[in-house]
Amino acid sequence: MAEYRQTPHDTDRLPPGIPFIIGNEAAERFSYYGMRTILVVFMTKYLHLMVDGEIGTPMSDAQARQYYHLFVTATYLFPVFGSLLSDIFVGKYRTILWLSIVYCLGHAALALMGGAGLSPSAWLLIGLGLIAVGSGGIKPCVSAHVGDQFGRRNSHLMTKVFQWFYFSINFGSTISTMITPLLLKWYGPHVAFGVPGVLMAMATLLFWLGRNRFVHVPPGGRRFFEETFSREGLTALAKLCIIYLFVAVFWGVFDQTGSSWVLQAQNMNRRFLGIDWLESQIQVVNPVLIMILIPLFQFVIYPLIDRVFPLTAIRRMSIGFFLTLASFAVVMAAQQLIDRGHVPSIAWQLWAYLLLSSGEVMISITGLEFSYTQAPKKMKSVIMAVWLFSVSLGNLFTGIVNSQIQVPGIRQIEAAAGDLKISEAASVGPYRYIARRDPENGSHLTVRIMGPDGQPDTADDVVMRFDADRRLTAVETADSRVLQEAFERIRTAFFASAEDASQGMLPSDEAGQALLADLRDSHGRPLKYDQVTIDVFRVISMGADETPQTMWDVILTGTVSRARQQTADQQSDEYTWLEKRIIAVKGEEGRAEVQRKRGDIPETEMSSSITVGGQDLLEGADYFLFWVGVLAVTAVLFVPVGYFYKEKSYIQDENGDAAAREQAAAEME
Repeated sequence: MAEYRQTPHDTDRLPPGIPFIIGNEAAERFSYYGMRTILVVFMTKYLHLMVDGEIGTPMSDAQARQYYHLFVTATYLFPVFGSLLSDIFVGKYRTILWLSIVYCLGHAALALMGGAGLSPSAWLLIGLGLIAVGSGGIKPCVSAHVGDQFGRRNSHLMTKVFQWFYFSINFGSTISTMITPLLLKWYGPHVAFGVPGVLMAMATLLFWLGRNRFVHVPPGGRRFFEETFSREGLTALAKLCIIYLFVAVFWGVFDQTGSSWVLQAQNMNRRFLGIDWLESQIQVVNPVLIMILIPLFQFVIYPLIDRVFPLTAIRRMSIGFFLTLASFAVVMAAQQLIDRGHVPSIAWQLWAYLLLSSGEVMISITGLEFSYTQAPKKMKSVIMAVWLFSVSLGNLFTGIVNSQIQVPGIRQIEAAAGDLKISEAASVGPYRYIARRDPENGSHLTVRIMGPDGQPDTADDVVMRFDADRRLTAVETADSRVLQEAFERIRTAFFASAEDASQGMLPSDEAGQALLADLRDSHGRPLKYDQVTIDVFRVISMGADETPQTMWDVILTGTVSRARQQTADQQSDEYTWLEKRIIAVKGEEGRAEVQRKRGDIPETEMSSSITVGGQDLLEGADYFLFWVGVLAVTAVLFVPVGYFYKEKSYIQDENGDAAAREQAAAEME
C-alpha cells in the first residue's frame, strides 16, 4: 500500500481519482440493475423451461417476490463483511478489486443456466450467491472510497460529487433497464445475463486503471477496534442504527418496484408515448426521474423550503417517508381497478414513480451523505455497511412477508413429479400421498393425496394423474363437478355479455357470486367467485377441512384467450425467444399455447384448470394495502425520532485528522 498516496491532495479542486470511481460505478450499476431488472420475469416465465425436453413447474408470484427480496437481502448483508475486510485488513481499493472478480463469476454462472452438469435452479442459486458476495462486499467501500478522496480544502465539493456519484448509478441503471428486458425477450436468458457480466468486467478494468490516481486510506487494523468500540464510536453507531431501522422500511417497499410493481404492470395497458413497454422495462422511469430530480431538489426545492424552515437531513428524510406512502397509495388504487376487471394505464405507475423517486432523493441520497458525515473517520466503511444493512433488513422483512402469505399447494407434488416413485406412503411438504401405476396404462402415474382425515381412499382425497412424461393431466376432488358447473355458468355469462366475444366481460365479484348463489360444494357450503383480472377468474371451495384459505381449498381458475383482429403485420409477428422455447419444449401443445396467448386463434376461448391450495393470503389490492399501513406507521413514528436526533459531523482532512476539520469549522463560526 505504501506505493500509493494515503492522504488527500491539498487542493480546493476535484480529486483526480473521482472520474474513475464514477465511471466504474456507472458500468457496475448497469451490470447489477440489468440483471435485477429481469429477475422476477425470468423466475416466473423462463426458469421452468431452461432444460431441453423438460417442463418444470412455474414459480408463483409470491415465490418470485420472496426469492427476489431474499437475494437483495443477501446483497446488502455482505457489506458488513466487505467493510470489515476493508477497514481492518486490506483497505478499500483491494476489497473492491478482488470482490469485483467474484462478481464477474456470478454473472458467468447466470449466463450458463440450462447448461450441462447442474440444474437451472442450481446455476441460478450459485450465480445470485456470487453476485451477492461480490456486489454486496464492495458496496460500502465504493461510497466511502469517494469520501476518502477529499481533504479539508475541497470538502465543500463533497455534496456535489455525491450527487454526481448517485447520478452515475442512475445513468447506468437507466441504460440497462431499457436494454436488458429487450435482450431477454428476443435473445433469451443467456445473452440477457451475459451482457451485464461483460459490463462488470469492464467496470473492474476501469477501476484498476485508476489505481494510481486514488487516495488509498490504509486499513485501521487495531485502531479500527479502538475507535469502533470507543465511547464515541458506539454512540455514533447506536444513534445511526435508530435512524436506519426506519430507513429499512423504506427499502423494503422501494425495492418492490422490481417485484410487485413489475407483476402488476403485466395486467396494465403498457402502451405509453407511442411505445409498448415491457413489464420490467417500466422500471427505467425511476433512474430517469432521479437524474431530473437531483438538480431540481438541490437547486430549487431545497432552497425554497429552507426559506420557510431549516431543512436538515433528518427533516428531508421525514418528508421522504410521506412521499413514499403516497406512491404506494397510488399503486394500490391501480390494483383495485385491476381487481375489478379494468386495464388501467401504466401512467398510474408513472405517477407513483414520481412520488417514490422524490422520496428516494430525500431519504437515500440524503442518508448516503449523512451516513458518511456522521461516521468517525476510521468507521467510514463500517457505517456505510450498516447503512446498506438497512436495505438488507428491509428486504428481509419483505421476503418474510411474502413467505408467510404463501399457502402450501399440490403444485409442490407436481414440481417433484419427476422424482416420485411407486410407494405405499410418502410425503411432499405437508401432503401425504400414495403413488400407483395407472391400471389402464402402466406408464402413467396416479397420485392419491390423503385428505385432512389422514386416511387413504376416503372421500376427502385429492387425485392427481400424470402421463408417461410425468406431466399433470388432471386433478380430481369431491368438488370438481360443482366447480365445473360454476365454470360453465361464468362462461355462458361472459359470451352473452357482448356480441363480439373478444370484447366480452367477466362478471364482477358481486355478479359472479349471484350467478353461483344456488351452488354448493360437497359439504353443502357456498362457492366463492373472485375476478382476478380482466381475463382471469377463480371459483373456490373451502375444501374438506371446511376452512377458508388453507392447503385444502379447491380452486378452479378460468382464463380467457381473446382472438385478436388479424392484420398483415400481426400475422408476420416474429416469435420471441420465450415463444420459440415453449414450442421447442412442448411441441404442438406449446404452439397452441403460444397462439392462444398471442390471440392467433379463430375465436375467443375460455379454459379452466383445478388445483388444491397454493393461493396467497394477501392478493391484489390487499397486498398493497398492507404496505400502505406499514408505511403510514413508519412515517408518523419517524417525526419525533428525527426531531430529537443530534447531528455530529466527521470529515477527513489532508493529515487524516477529523478533529482538525471540526476545529476549523468552529473557528470559522
